[in-house]
Amino acid sequence: MAYNAWFSCINGCPGEFDLREVIYRCPTCGDLLEVQHDVDALRARSAAAWIQLFDDRYRRNVYPYGSGVWGKKEWVVPFIDNQNIVSMYEGNSNLLWADRYGKQLRVEDLWIKQCGNSHTGSFKDLGMTVLVSVVKEMMVSGAPIDAVACALAGDTSAALGAYCAAAGIPAVVLLPKDRVSIAQLVQPLANGALVLSLDTDFDGCMAIVQEITKEKRIYLANSMNSLRIEGQKTVAIEIVQQFDWEVPDWIVIPGGNLGNVHALGQGFIMMQDLGLVNRLPRICLAQAERANPLYRSFQDDFKHFEPVTAQPTLATAIQIGNPVSVKRAIRTLQRFNGVVEQASEQELADEAARADRTGMFNCPHTGVALAALRKLVDRKVIRSSERVVVLSTANGLKFADQKAAYHMGTLEGIKPAHRNKPVELPADAKRVARAIARHVEKARALLS
Repeated sequence: MAYNAWFSCINGCPGEFDLREVIYRCPTCGDLLEVQHDVDALRARSAAAWIQLFDDRYRRNVYPYGSGVWGKKEWVVPFIDNQNIVSMYEGNSNLLWADRYGKQLRVEDLWIKQCGNSHTGSFKDLGMTVLVSVVKEMMVSGAPIDAVACALAGDTSAALGAYCAAAGIPAVVLLPKDRVSIAQLVQPLANGALVLSLDTDFDGCMAIVQEITKEKRIYLANSMNSLRIEGQKTVAIEIVQQFDWEVPDWIVIPGGNLGNVHALGQGFIMMQDLGLVNRLPRICLAQAERANPLYRSFQDDFKHFEPVTAQPTLATAIQIGNPVSVKRAIRTLQRFNGVVEQASEQELADEAARADRTGMFNCPHTGVALAALRKLVDRKVIRSSERVVVLSTANGLKFADQKAAYHMGTLEGIKPAHRNKPVELPADAKRVARAIARHVEKARALLS
């Protein structure tokens, strides 16, 4: 069966554009594009047959179908040559049953989608495998592309550096100076990308990368490029697949540039359109209080939206005051009966630490989502009986310095309520034994 997909304007302007064309915005209205699929052709295969196909491919070693993204190839980029797919077998990340933490929150059925358990340690791999694969196919076909460039967060840069290195394509990364962790910075460096550290913020980097990619020889890899959405939407399909094709009640997503909320929404809608599911979950979009333009808009039922100047936040990847995908995100939240919540620096730091005490190791962006979840549970917006999935976007090891500073009490502006500082003792067995006894007693008190 021949399936097809193409770019079209999110506002419905006329025109269809090949996914292999260097185009990011609608030539008529200037707004973003999104990928459309030939749903009628996809309906020729029954819902049961799609489920069987996806389950048969899950975690298998037949390239590239063992990938969490390319196992759904017909729903992503159906016509791409498998020889041009650049995959690290991304996706298929585990759903962690947060039983103990859920009990503390009074949520009986809480799960954490561990998207940080991926090749470069974040969900960005899911979109980057699609984008770099399409670029490789374009270059093989003779397109005059010299390099792929991105701005914004360290996770995006890490994914771009790795996938371009695997494809043999030059990568260019624009980062705000001193705004990303060493763990994030070292990844594109190690993979051979040209890393440009600019004296500006994330929004300033975005403005520059859009300027340098006007000439089509440098391909834009930021989230305004809708190819990445196609990879990220597979998270929604994975979640449902991991629940034996049942839809959870809530998805909680940390948001900066807001592509992810649209991406997951697209995944759920596609499953509903093709009969794999019969309902949609509700969505909570969680923002850092210091970069919260969508939260502010939600207070007015999205009647108005105003960009903000994002302030420094521990959740560096979502420190974005003028998100590219805001229109798509609002439409998604309205369709999914969604809500927007925010978290202060103190709240996100403490919530990440509180969850870590139950066995996790959370990035600060997941801390934002968990803090938002707590607020919704406290207000009874989310009921204790509902199945909730929180999207964990990155591996906590990328933020080891930040987490260590929390526990040492040196994280600026934060009073760590769940601090766990090393205990320094002389090499004395009795002193060690007494310290252990105090620790066990304290642990028992917390559990009681």
